[in-house]
Amino acid sequence: MGMWECSENIRPAHTLDLNSVSALHEHDENAERVDSSAKAVSKFHTHSIPLDMEDIERDWDKPVTEAGIAAKASVIVRVGMLDLGAGTGSFRVREMMHRIAYPLGVHVRADVNLTDIEASCTDGKDRITEVVDLPTTGVNTERIWLLEHFADWFNVNLGKGSMYHHQSEVSEGLMQHLDKKDASQVSADLSKQLRERQKAEQNQEGSDDPVLDALEMVTERAKDDDSTARPLHLRDIEEAQYRADYAASGEAGDADDSKAESGSGAARGRRGQARRIIREHAGKPPKEYAEHFDHIGKTRGDQPGITVRQAHERLDMIERRKPLYSPLFAGFASACACASFVFLLGGGPFDMIGAFVGAGLGHWLRRKLFAHHLNQFFVTFVCVAVAALACTGTLRLIGLFNPVALQHDTAYIGAMLFVIPGFPLITGGLDMAKIDFPSGIQRVCYVLCIILMATLAGWMVASIVHLNPEGFEPLGLNPVVNCLLRMLFAFIGVWGFSVMFNSPQRMCLVAATIGMITDTLRLEIVDAGVPAEAGAFIGALLAGLLASAWRSAVRRGWLAPHLGYPRICLTVPSIVIMVPGLYMYQAMFHLGQFDTLNALDWAFRAFMVIICLPIGLAMARVITDKSWRYDV
Repeated sequence: MGMWECSENIRPAHTLDLNSVSALHEHDENAERVDSSAKAVSKFHTHSIPLDMEDIERDWDKPVTEAGIAAKASVIVRVGMLDLGAGTGSFRVREMMHRIAYPLGVHVRADVNLTDIEASCTDGKDRITEVVDLPTTGVNTERIWLLEHFADWFNVNLGKGSMYHHQSEVSEGLMQHLDKKDASQVSADLSKQLRERQKAEQNQEGSDDPVLDALEMVTERAKDDDSTARPLHLRDIEEAQYRADYAASGEAGDADDSKAESGSGAARGRRGQARRIIREHAGKPPKEYAEHFDHIGKTRGDQPGITVRQAHERLDMIERRKPLYSPLFAGFASACACASFVFLLGGGPFDMIGAFVGAGLGHWLRRKLFAHHLNQFFVTFVCVAVAALACTGTLRLIGLFNPVALQHDTAYIGAMLFVIPGFPLITGGLDMAKIDFPSGIQRVCYVLCIILMATLAGWMVASIVHLNPEGFEPLGLNPVVNCLLRMLFAFIGVWGFSVMFNSPQRMCLVAATIGMITDTLRLEIVDAGVPAEAGAFIGALLAGLLASAWRSAVRRGWLAPHLGYPRICLTVPSIVIMVPGLYMYQAMFHLGQFDTLNALDWAFRAFMVIICLPIGLAMARVITDKSWRYDV
């Protein structure tokens, strides 16, 4: 495993403690065994239990259902650790860990905070407690999405139904092609091919196995230079498919015999029956949690096998994926987002140009500094100061040709908005809505620290260069034109924030569409006289409902299966543009001027809007999700 980097696009940096490795393996036999079995994860996290511990590596090539509690817990806790490091809330981390524990017959009780997990796992016979302590936090929505597919792949191949997606074949395909840079395109190609094969099967013109045909198609189309890690082979899914064939038919036989008759009509019938059974049970949660323990210690022919090695191999590739976007492109997305943000706040062309330059340079620098694992608060202070200076310098340069630009003293606030910690802000509120106050309070405190560093840096720059932000001048646009421009810039702004969160392009466009609808509605009703706090609540509520409707449409087959994105990856980017960054900065600016009354006024305005955003999302989840509707 690797150590986390604190940025929107988390990437591990690997370390190896040779002393601990040699101390764990005193005998030559054990050392040789480790070299052969734990080769894929020879470098491990310094913030969690290493995978080459003896009680884990002795089960490395066993089916995970037959492994000991230490090996099972290593998979469960590592999934939770990856999800936590990707920026999601504690409620979702627990859910993901339970999804992995369910087919293993393991009960999990976890205490999840901002950067640490303490999880106790038991399989009815043994018990183990693991502690994960990450050095920092960040956001990576692509990883959150891939972990959902991993959970479905894991459950389906251990004889359970998929939990997150209607068609588990897409998840299986993704798990076989994690070495490709654009996993979203892989899933789209696979989804398209599966739909074509299913239509052909209905017309009795289909091939023998659309799943394997689609996987082979994706493999052939993928370019060699698109790889980001060591490729996975199709043999794992083929072996699992053969076992599923025999499980559905009830017949016994060895793997060689099954492969020999895979082209016969009987084998095709068994594969079709296996796929129908999987589809029938897909997405259906278990009725009794106690049934987890029915298969402990048993070797069942109807349960496809995944070894501990295979599970960690895929988690390795999810963890080691490089960011989808270069620092330069991420800086461009940040520039677009903040320039759009400025227009939605009431700024004009000069304000947008200044914010574009400052935010683009600031986020580019932030990505570069994060690559060196520098302290997050230090990086925030430096990058905000650079962004504010770049914005002010750009406007002063334009002012040499057009003196009107010198009057735009508020634009630099828009250049600072790329540091808004939208994910921890929203997930902290959602955690508190689930009565998880330790995690929620930690996240809110983290948000306050980031905001404090950012606003302090902006205030210092304003004091040095003598800026006096008094707000944006009214543009005086026609209401219809203003509404259309709001829709356009809300779309661009949410797209930019999604790119900063490392979302695939299809996910960015879906989130941008939701944000375009919700933020435009919020601004229009506020102009009509609705309080800003109520407008934020309505916008967040609508964003949550639209994200749930989108996901439900995918599960029902109304939309393509590869478009089934996690709700949180759609809702947070779509409402982060509603966070009152201008209010928060004005509070700090007046506090720096010792104008406490105005500082408190702006601070409470910001506070009221901020708390309405997670409340709106939580209400949407209560309406659409039974697990949120009842306290059980």
